[in-house]
Amino acid sequence: MTSPAPLLVFDLDGTLAETAEDLVATLNWILARDSLPTVTLQEARMMVGMGARALIARGFAAAGRTVEKDHLEQLFQDFLAYYEENIAVHTRLFDGVLASMDRFEAAGWQFAVCTNKAEHPSRKLLKALGVDTRFKAICGQDTFAWCKPDARALFSTISAAGGDPAHAVMVGDSKTDISTAQNAGIPVVAVDFGYSDVPVHECGPDQIISHFDDLWRAVTELRKP
Repeated sequence: MTSPAPLLVFDLDGTLAETAEDLVATLNWILARDSLPTVTLQEARMMVGMGARALIARGFAAAGRTVEKDHLEQLFQDFLAYYEENIAVHTRLFDGVLASMDRFEAAGWQFAVCTNKAEHPSRKLLKALGVDTRFKAICGQDTFAWCKPDARALFSTISAAGGDPAHAVMVGDSKTDISTAQNAGIPVVAVDFGYSDVPVHECGPDQIISHFDDLWRAVTELRKP
């Protein structure tokens, strides 16, 4: 019996794609509606990465406000609607993503996405970027009953992609991604150009890269006997 193809499981925001500008524009639309001060891209860049609810709560906190649960849920729904209408105005894949995927695909690898972005906008964004069909599974914060850093989110994504945890590698940009992989006992490569609010080297990933050109080397090192 042949074993499943090796699988790269990617985070989305800050890992595959530079999404901050469109996310922060949506956050500022939400804040302005509540008569709160908007935030600059530089200020808000590190707020991105834990999903829209967390981003909204962080935006309110930056203005010295808390947001009640019911109001947050309404803001979340409004955020999603506005964001999906403006999902790829400025968003782009990071340099080297496509070439790296081509190299791994030629070597027999398959791909999946495990993100704390909701599934529908994740699929819409990847389609807008022209790469949705390259992933065997695209799983978001609401795909399963659990999300990152729960290891089950990663295991469930791997299963949905037809993969095997023994032949999978996680690629992410934050402590959440690194902790998810560690909780699952799966090797993890961290990119150092994403949206982590702490330096990724402090989180103990197995490898760190500064460009997707280095991903092949990093994964090869992880898979040495």
